Amino acid sequence: QVEVVESGGGLVQAGGSLRLSCVASGSIFIINSMAWYRQAPGKQRELVAEMPSSGSTNYADSVKGRFTISEDNAKNTVYLQMNSLKPDDTAVYYCKLGLVDGSYDYFDDWGQGAQVTVPS
Repeated sequence: QVEVVESGGGLVQAGGSLRLSCVASGSIFIINSMAWYRQAPGKQRELVAEMPSSGSTNYADSVKGRFTISEDNAKNTVYLQMNSLKPDDTAVYYCKLGLVDGSYDYFDDWGQGAQVTVPS
C-alpha cells in the first residue's frame, strides 16, 4: 500500500519563505512525475508547478521566479520551495505524484493538502 503525506505548511508573513514536502511511502519503485496544485477559498484548484516524466519543469505565471519544484529520489520526496510569498499565495497546497509501484503498475496519488497562509 502506498501513502502520500504532505508537510511544511503554515503561516508566514509576506516576503517570507516556506518549503512544502511530499513523501511517498510503501512499495514505490519510482516517482515518475510530480506536481503541486493549490486551491484558495472559493476558487478552483490550479496547477502551480509540475515536473513531468521528461524532467522539465513548468510553473504558473503567478509563481515563476519565486517557487521551485524539486525531488529527492533517494527519499521518495518532492519539494516545493516558496519564496517571496504574497497574500495571494494563501491556499491549500496539494501534491500529485505519478508513481510506479513494486509491481510496475502506474497510478496517480494525491497528498492530503497543506495550508499556507500569508496575511495581508
